[in-house]
Amino acid sequence: MIARYRFALTLALAFASLLAVASGLLLLVALDLEPAQRAMFAEIFMQRKGLLVTLGLALLCALGFGLNAFFAAYVEPVARLGEAAVLLTANPEHRVTPQGARETRVLADKINTLAAAYQGLHDDIRIKIDQANSALAEERNRLAALMSELALGVLVCNIEGRILLYNTRAKQLLDARRGPGLASSSAVIGLGRSIFGAIERGLIAHALDQIEHQFRERRADRAEPVAVFVATLAAGQTVRANMAPVLDRLNAVDGFVLTLEDITRGIELDSRRDALLQSLTQDARASLANIRAAVEALQTIPQIPDARRQQFTGIIDEESQRLSRQIELAVRQHGADPAGRWHMEEMRAGDLLGLLQRRISIASLRTDVSGMVDTGLWLKVDSYALTQAMAYLARRLASEHGVGELSLSMRHSGRHADLDLAWSGQPLAVETLQSWENAPIQLSAAGDAVTLNAVVARHGGETVYHFDAARRASRYRLLLPVTEREEVFEPARRYEERPEFYDFDLFHQPGQKPELDQRLLSQLSYTVFDTETTGLDPAAGDEIISIGALRIVNGRLLQGESFDQLIKPQRPLSAESIGIHGITDRMLAGQPPVDKVLPQFHRFAEDTVLVAHNAAFDMRFLQLLEADTGATFTQPVLDTLLLSQVIHPHQPQHTLEAIATGLGVAIVGRHSALGDAIVTGEVFLKMIPLLAEKGILTLQDAREAARQTAYARIRY
Repeated sequence: MIARYRFALTLALAFASLLAVASGLLLLVALDLEPAQRAMFAEIFMQRKGLLVTLGLALLCALGFGLNAFFAAYVEPVARLGEAAVLLTANPEHRVTPQGARETRVLADKINTLAAAYQGLHDDIRIKIDQANSALAEERNRLAALMSELALGVLVCNIEGRILLYNTRAKQLLDARRGPGLASSSAVIGLGRSIFGAIERGLIAHALDQIEHQFRERRADRAEPVAVFVATLAAGQTVRANMAPVLDRLNAVDGFVLTLEDITRGIELDSRRDALLQSLTQDARASLANIRAAVEALQTIPQIPDARRQQFTGIIDEESQRLSRQIELAVRQHGADPAGRWHMEEMRAGDLLGLLQRRISIASLRTDVSGMVDTGLWLKVDSYALTQAMAYLARRLASEHGVGELSLSMRHSGRHADLDLAWSGQPLAVETLQSWENAPIQLSAAGDAVTLNAVVARHGGETVYHFDAARRASRYRLLLPVTEREEVFEPARRYEERPEFYDFDLFHQPGQKPELDQRLLSQLSYTVFDTETTGLDPAAGDEIISIGALRIVNGRLLQGESFDQLIKPQRPLSAESIGIHGITDRMLAGQPPVDKVLPQFHRFAEDTVLVAHNAAFDMRFLQLLEADTGATFTQPVLDTLLLSQVIHPHQPQHTLEAIATGLGVAIVGRHSALGDAIVTGEVFLKMIPLLAEKGILTLQDAREAARQTAYARIRY
């Protein structure tokens, strides 16, 4: 297209120049003639104007044929040679096809000779790199094997909480439970993702604060700084986390290492042991009281009848046997349980209150936290047991006392924190409250039980109930010891929150931020994706039936972190579409609908730049599904179709196959969503250095260059 414009412009300029020269010559001749001769010359000129126009058209045709031959022999071949030569940096095996005049064919042969020499040097360097990588891979495999065998989960994060390394155990612990039929790769744990998606930010920030404090107070005889905390995960497990700092060259904290241990089972065993001890204590006290009463009766009555004596000895024997049976039963059921303890962790009051609100909301009881919450207050609590116990109390209030809404608040009061549950209605009988406080509470499906009073006692706290007759309002207050803390260290936030609106335009995504525009292409994280559909017209009701995606982090295509999901459409597939992608109605039977899959894909792609081939087509489908699925893709988008035209403007084809062939990328799994995403990702990685050669280094450079291409005007 550019070559045709250049040819037309050159032809117009050449013809205009010749006309200008001819007109100038005629004008000079006319000026040199006498007036009578000039009039005769003009008359002759007017009489022959038809012939002159014919000669002008003939001249234009001759000039056009000549320039066309010149362009075909020299200009276009040289332009293609330049673009083909650029491909050699990305694909050393590529060779230039000789074309055009003899001189350009000779130039092509010389370029191929240089390409062969370059390939030889490239192969030699590649062999050396492969040897070095092989040695590095051995060390990496040893490390990977070691980490994979660890019973502990291990993660390495930067100071912003982005995951740099993780092992399989960490992924198993931290990935949230998924619904049936959803992609197994829609996980919260992956390279470049935020650890705050799995562990509450407040816990991480507080542990970092502890480490910073230890650094400030560090002495020569003190061990390396470390922080320990306990977290409850989305799937319900409780993990103990040990945090160690990662230091930069200036000995400042630049990241952290987390080791995670699942202690859910241990906590359950502790709860069972406490319940057993309480039950055994109550039974033992009753049995011992009966035995002691019988012994005292035998000792104080000197002449006791034999029948009475046998009755007392029978009581002693029965109670002792009952006590023995209780002990044997306890040994059989819990004798193998390892010793344990309640696990206390330091938490902010706001985090504890938020966790309690989520626990209570599971019982469909409305909660209001608009009351006072001291955000700077820290407590040392077993958050799992405490919130479960308070949620149990809330359920009893709802089911047996008719309470529909609870107001939650927490404030600092001397050396204690006052955790209040308030509600309106009739007063609560003291006997009822005491029975609830002493009733067993199931902490797990394994049957473990503990009382609210036991939980409060373990925390060294107290409970107070108060009824305000004038306001007809009740308040249940739990007093908990506080932990004095200094200011909390929060990792700096680099980016503002994303806007929630969305207006489809490939070059004006609302998630585009100025600071992101200035990032180098080689430093960004990407999600390369592709879709398969029932047809080519989203406005006419065609639907997505498959989404495939991979992530690019630190210049590497992470095929281990992929998203591949079939989707059941609401309309049958056409024979034409089946012939393209090979997906049949039978394959889609039982697959989840798009409103279940798209939020999972949205989570997979968050905090990354989207990359696709012919991205406007895929983005249009996603845009039309926003209202139904609630998934809004606002991040920047790069299109390999447009970038190919930026890199090779003179190439006639910019299909994915043509680009991949030119760049030396193997085409595998074409016309499957994941297969096309893999090819697109490898093509995009090859394009980054080619764009850099043209001075296109940042995301803004790439977007502006793509905007200027002719294909950018396509709309779906």
